[in-house]
Amino acid sequence: RRRCAHLALRSGAPPLSAGSRTAKTEGADACIVCSLCPHHCRLADGETGFCRARANEGGVIRCKNYGRLTAVALDPIEKKPLYHFHPRSFILSVGSFGCNLACPFCQNYAISMADEQSETQDVTPAELAALAHDLKCRPHGNIGVAFTYNEPLLSYEFIMDTAPLLHERELAVVLVTNGTISPAPLEALLPHVDALNIDLKGWQPDFYRRLGGYLDSVKHTIARAVKSCHVEVTTLVIPGQNDSERDMEEEARWLASLSPDLPLHISRYFPRWHENAPATPVETIEKLAEIAGRHLHFVHPGNC
Repeated sequence: RRRCAHLALRSGAPPLSAGSRTAKTEGADACIVCSLCPHHCRLADGETGFCRARANEGGVIRCKNYGRLTAVALDPIEKKPLYHFHPRSFILSVGSFGCNLACPFCQNYAISMADEQSETQDVTPAELAALAHDLKCRPHGNIGVAFTYNEPLLSYEFIMDTAPLLHERELAVVLVTNGTISPAPLEALLPHVDALNIDLKGWQPDFYRRLGGYLDSVKHTIARAVKSCHVEVTTLVIPGQNDSERDMEEEARWLASLSPDLPLHISRYFPRWHENAPATPVETIEKLAEIAGRHLHFVHPGNC
């Protein structure tokens, strides 16, 4: 780890998982379950979960990436992408390491597939909130903090600790997420969040299973979040895998049942990490956008 040039190094152990503070075990070798996401990883003492960011340490689940940043940038809000939340503004964007999916086409694999050995800048919630506020006063301005790049839900405790400090300074809390979270922690989190972009990676359960995920879980997250805060959805289209016109019709119809004003970003894939399929033809994106537009008012082709 290294000290950030403008932020002090955080000391002490990361806090306990909110869902696991009472999950004590009878013996040091007994397993406990991380209940943050639907994987429900069963971990012996010292073991780290599928996500590489949460571990059983002494009979409780600890967040191993608490306040550990692998990426920091001031981005246009449209880059998240969020087109209907404070358009033409900038937002401080931070990422850590780890993900609870294993998409072979991951566009940010260098950090999402990394682990605790990654070089990081360590920050406290107060330090991040202070930086965000300082940037608010700079020429470009800053509307808040976007937790993004890797899967931010794995930094659940850090977000829960930071969000109130941001709101005290009238700064927004944004998550760019795959939406794979259990219902109880989602309910606790949503009152602290102003906007989400949620990946809906495909419409077939089998496709999600190949990624290590669960379609129903993501649908629940989207449906619940729409009732609480601003939500936009992104589908990255991979040729021959999730580019079915019928699936897009069904996906768009379902999203419209939540709200026809729910924005959908249909993004073009490019070869990354373990996926070598050719880039998605622009014509495919345009056709799928036209289909989705039959049901939704705001459909945005991306990466074209």
